[in-house]
Amino acid sequence: MNQEKKLAQALYFHSINCRGKILDLSTPKVMGILNITPDSFSDGGRFFEVNKALHQVEKMVKEGAAIIDIGAQSTRPNAEFLTAKEEITRLGKLISNVKKEFSEILISIDTFYSEVVRFGFEEGIDMINDISGGNFDKQMFQTVAEVELPYILMHVNPTYDSMHDKLISEELILKINYYFSVKLKELFALGVKDVILDPGFGFGKTVEQQFQMIDEFQFFGFGKQPLLAGISRKSFIYKSLGKLPTEINVETQKFHLQLLEKGARILRVHDVAETKKVVDEFLKL
Repeated sequence: MNQEKKLAQALYFHSINCRGKILDLSTPKVMGILNITPDSFSDGGRFFEVNKALHQVEKMVKEGAAIIDIGAQSTRPNAEFLTAKEEITRLGKLISNVKKEFSEILISIDTFYSEVVRFGFEEGIDMINDISGGNFDKQMFQTVAEVELPYILMHVNPTYDSMHDKLISEELILKINYYFSVKLKELFALGVKDVILDPGFGFGKTVEQQFQMIDEFQFFGFGKQPLLAGISRKSFIYKSLGKLPTEINVETQKFHLQLLEKGARILRVHDVAETKKVVDEFLKL
């Protein structure tokens, strides 16, 4: 265990610049999910109102989240599709309100629209979480370069309509890494400096492939970019167990520990307190 931990730290020692704040990823960080949507798969509607959203941010900050990931559009299968303007309307002044109330917290915007990124930048976001890898908005990469924020690059299928289709039949890790290499070349050519890699649990992979992704997580990337894992309340776990999304916290935390041992630097989660305990346990090993 100690050898695996040391290997992970040696391979994935990073810090990223978030608007002048340096996020030290030599120790893993917890990213708390804030869905301000009425139709997200496990918490839709719970934090749609501003006061409820702010209360949830306060809770996650107290529980140990270093980053809050705010999303205004659900990307679950068959979710309602929103335009960039509709996302911006839904976001309102929430980002600036969170910044005002919790100045120490870093905010990530979960969007695939460059227009929403620009809006979020003006409101105070610190990083960009784009599930589309720049595929759904051709201005995204140029926008990322211009705002000079860290960018979370997720593996996904080429189009919005195909993002949940199972298109990879073999050589899963190799094909995801090839995707990363192509996208990284584009981003670096534009001058983007800080990129975090997310292999895209829950998007276009079979159940078996997603368990393979956990088992072989250490092979993602190239030892040069930090890795993010987002398995919280994902269907490949809860459907395999015959449970509801909110009933798999124990099993999820076991997988989180495994992912940390294999090099994950950021865990994107709904259950912050329980995940922070796992991170602390990992650091004591």
